[in-house]
Amino acid sequence: MKKILLPTDFSDNSWNAIKYALQLFKDQECNFVLLNTYTPIIYQFEYLQSSSAQFGLVDTLKESSKKGLDELQKNILSEFNNPKHVFTKISSFNSLTTEIDDLYSNNIMDIIVMGTKGASGVTGVLFGSNTIHVIKNAKCPVMAIPSDFSFETPHEILFPTDYEIEYQAKHLKPIIEIAQNHISRVNIIHVYTSNDLTEAQQKNKSILETSIKNIAHLFHDIKNQNVPEAITNFQLKARINLLAMINNKHSFFENLFFKSTIKQIGFHLNIPFLVIPSGK
Repeated sequence: MKKILLPTDFSDNSWNAIKYALQLFKDQECNFVLLNTYTPIIYQFEYLQSSSAQFGLVDTLKESSKKGLDELQKNILSEFNNPKHVFTKISSFNSLTTEIDDLYSNNIMDIIVMGTKGASGVTGVLFGSNTIHVIKNAKCPVMAIPSDFSFETPHEILFPTDYEIEYQAKHLKPIIEIAQNHISRVNIIHVYTSNDLTEAQQKNKSILETSIKNIAHLFHDIKNQNVPEAITNFQLKARINLLAMINNKHSFFENLFFKSTIKQIGFHLNIPFLVIPSGK
């Protein structure tokens, strides 16, 4: 069974991501883990140990979290009653990223699907801070779903790469699985300034070609554009339904999302975004 973690803060944005996941994996046997984490806005450990009022607050939050998850499961079953899907609920007094780490080490999920914004939903910001933290720290693939995105079958997947990664099965498996299940085509775009690939890049490209030979794919070389610009321009030409990238430390991915301000990124992501950790 595929194990899919669905973090929720009970916002419309997280419900939208859950609906996306239920439809994307509708033909697969899955265990969906509904996760809600809660902590008081401000609490100090010393205070927590000594204050019965604080314990009262934690109990209230716990109660409200469990109630929210029960309600959520009820809504899911009334709208998407799929015999292939089972649900587990986790309500945890923890921060989201720490809880995800703990769950990952206990082999609870293969992939995380979540909304791109927190409950506050600051407009104009690409990702909420929760999503950014999860993407940066997660050891398994994360799929971020924009809050206003209605489900579309991912017929066309866009996969920008700099061929600087020694591709392994774990990097490509999430993309290949989606492509096989939805008869998708993968568009690999390589943005470059100099004409020749290095020997290492050439070798990595060959590994990639071999790995995806059984799914529909196209290679596109794009010269003298920056990566966000190339992604935007490609999206204008082709109806892309999913953007997939490998989060390779020290690569263009890192520069693109974590060293730039949102304004410098130069594009607003309006399609689901699959981020695959490069791992060690």
